[in-house]
Amino acid sequence: MPASSPSPVPAEGGRRPEPKWDGYRAGLLVSRGGEVVLRSRRGAQMAAAFPEIVRAARQELGEGWALDGEPVVWEGGRLAFERLQRRLASRGARAEQAAKEWPARFVAFDLPHDGDQDLTGWPYARRRAALEELFAGLPAAGPLALCPSTTEAAVAAEWLGWTSAGLEGLCFKRLDERYLPGGSTRCGPRPRR
Repeated sequence: MPASSPSPVPAEGGRRPEPKWDGYRAGLLVSRGGEVVLRSRRGAQMAAAFPEIVRAARQELGEGWALDGEPVVWEGGRLAFERLQRRLASRGARAEQAAKEWPARFVAFDLPHDGDQDLTGWPYARRRAALEELFAGLPAAGPLALCPSTTEAAVAAEWLGWTSAGLEGLCFKRLDERYLPGGSTRCGPRPRR
C-alpha cells in the first residue's frame, strides 16, 4: 500500500483506522474444490510456506471464502519480519518445523468473498461487519486473526504506541468504498512529533 502521512486519529469524512502490520499483503482463498491459495499481492504463491494458515483456512472457512490480509510472525512480543522472510523460503518438512518454531498468523482486514457471494461491490463498512461476524465464530487463538479497527481516537492513538512492537503505523479506510485490490487506503508510518 502506498504510504502517506495521515492524521494519527480517525479522520473525518468517513474513514476508519486500523493497525498497519509488518508483513506481506496477501489474499487467502479456499477454492470451490477445497484447495487453499495464499498469494501475495504480486502473485507469489505462499501457501507451502505457511502450513498452519492453510490448515486453519481449510478447517475454519468454507469453500469460496476469500480474505485480504497479511501473514505475520511474532517473536519476543514484537513482529519479526526477518522470521517471516525465512518462513517464506521454507517448504515441506522445513515449513512444518518453522511453523512450530515461529508460528504465523494471518491477520485479516477485508472480506472480498463470503462463499456465497462476491462482496467487492459492498461498501467497506458492510464488508467489515461481515468480517467481524465471520471471526465471531472462529477460535480466537488460532492462526486466523481479525485486524482491529476503531472509530475512537484514543484507541487509534494507543495503537501508534505499538510501533515499538513492530507496528508500522495506521491505515485509514473509507467506510463507503467498494473493495479495490490495491485499495485507496491511506497508510503511513507513525507521525513524527
